[in-house]
Amino acid sequence: MKKNYETNIETCPLVDVQKIVQNKWAIVVMYYLQGETLRFGELSRKTPQVTQANLTKVLRTLEGAGLVHREVYPVVPPKVEYSLTPIGQKFKIVLEALELWSTEYVEMKKTETSA
Repeated sequence: MKKNYETNIETCPLVDVQKIVQNKWAIVVMYYLQGETLRFGELSRKTPQVTQANLTKVLRTLEGAGLVHREVYPVVPPKVEYSLTPIGQKFKIVLEALELWSTEYVEMKKTETSA
């Protein structure tokens, strides 16, 4: 159900979402976590374009927003795993829709450039 938020942007729920996913890697990190629990190194290997500092920042932001759970195991060397929380799991439908749209968009762009 679409509501009219034009009168007050402060009440638009998309503003909150945008604040959470404004880092260009947040959606990518959530995409990789949607299917499995990953350690930092595994996430880092899946996203080689992201610096460790940036990946740490993204994970902290998503954790602070309650979308990612960070599990620290008391072992040496330290073991830390990341997974989506229950509310983060509900974001899967958004990720699936974005993936579908992205695939269609890329195909459309290919068609435009080859025409």
